Amino acid sequence: MLNRFFEFVKEKQLFESHQRVLLAVSGGIDSMVLLYLFEKSGFEYGIAHCNFNLRGEESDGDEKFVRGQVQLHGIPAFFQRFETEEYANLNGISIEMAARELRYDYFEKIRVEKNYDFIATAHHQDDLIETFFLNLSRKTGIKGLTGIKEKTSRIIRPLLFACRQEIEDFARLNFIEFREDSSNIEVVYQRNFLRHKILPLFQELNPAFKKNILASIENLKEAEQVYSRCLRVEHDKVVEKNKEEIIIKIEPLQNTLFPKVLLFEILSDFNFNSSVTDEIFQGLENDSGKQFFSKTHRLVKDRDKLFITPFSEQEERIFYIEKDDIELFEPMDLLIEKCDAKDFLISKESNVASLDLGELEFPLLIRKWRQGDYFQPLGMTGFKKVSDFFIDEKIPLHQKENIWLLCSGKKIVWIIGFRIDNRFKITTKTKMVYTIEMRKS
Repeated sequence: MLNRFFEFVKEKQLFESHQRVLLAVSGGIDSMVLLYLFEKSGFEYGIAHCNFNLRGEESDGDEKFVRGQVQLHGIPAFFQRFETEEYANLNGISIEMAARELRYDYFEKIRVEKNYDFIATAHHQDDLIETFFLNLSRKTGIKGLTGIKEKTSRIIRPLLFACRQEIEDFARLNFIEFREDSSNIEVVYQRNFLRHKILPLFQELNPAFKKNILASIENLKEAEQVYSRCLRVEHDKVVEKNKEEIIIKIEPLQNTLFPKVLLFEILSDFNFNSSVTDEIFQGLENDSGKQFFSKTHRLVKDRDKLFITPFSEQEERIFYIEKDDIELFEPMDLLIEKCDAKDFLISKESNVASLDLGELEFPLLIRKWRQGDYFQPLGMTGFKKVSDFFIDEKIPLHQKENIWLLCSGKKIVWIIGFRIDNRFKITTKTKMVYTIEMRKS
């Protein structure tokens, strides 16, 4: 396998021998085999480990095991713990997606800070097949059906030449230690359900199933290259660029052979998902002024064009409140007070937030709301999208754009001027009250 590893790195031009690679090591069999291959290769590398705090003592055991391997191999290593469930709830995403976002953001942070050239993950051929079917079930374009790439920007996947069985056999023959992840057998996760329930049925139907799927994915990769070349020609007919925005001309778009597909491919580069793209396409004939948002961009229809702009610097600005601050003048005029909870009377004014000081994590921050933001409205036990709250409150578009959030860590404390989060309300256990008043101009 070591020879195949060298050949794969060279054939796919994953990295040069003098470059430094950061390995994502969980402690599982795949990442430990990847670590073994790098150790034997002579390449310069370090490792990064994430503890997602999802499996209690087992997660801590994984971290302890990897730390032990670090000492054994004497290699640079970086460790990080995350509150994954809280992050998932706050962002309205699945646990799997939350873990993915957290780990890749962390890996990139370490790569830049410690001057690594690439991040290597231990994805293999079975992961490629599973991703193909997951993307197929979620509604995707031809790019999604090409599965996991050997190299994507700074992410490389040096084990894509091997299947899971080969990796297991190699680990056994070379006495490679690893940790079993009990969550891998829990079918509650989509990938595990596919792995343990669906794909074995295909294997029973056709023993050559995996081989054929991998060949089909290679065919799709070639087809995607042809597809992309044709799209580039059509793309140039309908898209204009300037320093501040991307402009899509509606009439030329509608005159192309496949306008909906082309629109999907254009907008995917700006993080618009297929559902939002469908809505935009259906609204091409509607009146001007309708706006749509992705995590990073805003799209506005104005007469015969669609204008795409990144969120402005002002929208991304963040303002901080330290524990001892008594007022703030930007982005709004705020008066801050602290007092004993005894005999405190809660204001019913919407421009005043009365909060439990003991629940707050300083510094607090103030930022604009974003698509995907979640909070727990006062009086509710469940979470609600901020965007849905705006709809329920019948807040007009122009007013939404000027709404700010008060946050404690990653938790929303107050939709300023509207509603506080239930987790920060004053209770019988509150000792100190933290009051913020938005002074009216």
